[in-house]
Amino acid sequence: QVHLVESGGGLVQAGGSLRLTCSASGRTFSPVAMAWFRQAPGKERELVASIRWANGDPYYADSVKGRFTISRQNFRGSISLQMNRLQPEDTAVYYCAAQRVGARDYGDFGQGTQVTISS
Repeated sequence: QVHLVESGGGLVQAGGSLRLTCSASGRTFSPVAMAWFRQAPGKERELVASIRWANGDPYYADSVKGRFTISRQNFRGSISLQMNRLQPEDTAVYYCAAQRVGARDYGDFGQGTQVTISS
């Protein structure tokens, strides 16, 4: 079983930055991909950014492109999300997720970390 733990959330003013980190624990972990999702109050969960484990190819939602950067640390099975120029609309609970080998989609999620941006 994979256990994902997020950290780094908090409250910042618009224009500020935060760095989220997700660490995986459990058995040897080598996913197909890992990602960050977010869910704002009253909205559906959305994919923010993802990274392919084999080659590090990233994907970004249009809303965060140019402001967020996803990175991975292979030997630790962890990922980070550097978030710059944060806006109030970025306020949400951010979840780390993993797609296991053989799985069609992300099936492991962390407990989430709150990110709040004040205007």
